[in-house]
Amino acid sequence: MTTPAPPPTTPPTTPPTTAPRALSASRTTATAARVLRQLTHDPRTIALLILIPCVMLFLLRYVFDGSPRTFDSIGASLLGIFPLITMFLVTSIATLRERTSGTLERLLAMPLGKGDLIAGYALAFGTLAIIQSALATGLAVWFLDLDVTGSPWLLLLVALLDALLGTALGLFVSAFAASEFQAVQFMPAVIFPQLLLCGLFTPRDTMHPALEAISDVLPMSYAVDGMNEVLRHTDMTATFVRDTLIVAGCALLVLILGAATLKRRTA
Repeated sequence: MTTPAPPPTTPPTTPPTTAPRALSASRTTATAARVLRQLTHDPRTIALLILIPCVMLFLLRYVFDGSPRTFDSIGASLLGIFPLITMFLVTSIATLRERTSGTLERLLAMPLGKGDLIAGYALAFGTLAIIQSALATGLAVWFLDLDVTGSPWLLLLVALLDALLGTALGLFVSAFAASEFQAVQFMPAVIFPQLLLCGLFTPRDTMHPALEAISDVLPMSYAVDGMNEVLRHTDMTATFVRDTLIVAGCALLVLILGAATLKRRTA
C-alpha cells in the first residue's frame, strides 16, 4: 500500500509593497533636497524663477514713469501675480519632465508616498518662492518707490502665498499633461481667466454679475484683494486676514488634489 504523496507546497507570497500613506519629514526633506540640487544645475530656471518678476516690475515702473500713481495702483497687485505665474510655469514643466523621463515612476516604486513627493516638491519650490518674493517685494518698495500704506511685510506674506499657490497649481496640472508643450498650454486655461477676472483691470463689483460670481471663486481675486488691503490700510484688516486664509487654503487644497491625482505609472 503506497502512501499518497503530500500536496505540493507553494512558497509563501509576500504582500506587495505599498507606499506609506503617512507623511514623513525625512522623506519629504530628502525629496526637496534632490529637487533643489537638480535646479542648481539649471541656471536658466533659477533666473526665470528669481529674476523675471523683478525685471517685469522694473519695466512696469518705468513704463508708467510719467504717471507714478498708476504704478502705485497696480504695482502691488502685480507683485502677487508675477510670482504666481512664474512658479506655475516652472513647477508644471519641471514635474512633467520627471514624469516623462521615468524618474517619477522610479521614485514611487521606492518607499515614498505620494504625499511625501508632493510635499517635497512644494517645499523645494516654496524655498525658491521665499527668495523670489523677498527680492520682488524689496525691489518694488525700497528701490522702485511703490507707495504702500501698510507694512511691506504684509505685502511679502501675500506675495509668498501667491507663489505657493502657483507652485500648487503647477504640480496639479502636470498630472493632466502628456508633454511640456501641453503643460504650457494649461496656462491660458488656468491663469489667464483669473488674470482677467481678478480685479486688476477693473473693480470686480463693476463686472457683469455672472463674471463677478465666477471671480468670487477664483483664488487670484483674493490675492489681488489682499494686496489692495495693504495698499490702502495701515493696519491688518479683517478682510486682509480673510483673503490670505483663502489663498493659503486654496494652495493646500490644490496640493492635496495633486497628491490624489498623482499616478504611479507613466502613460
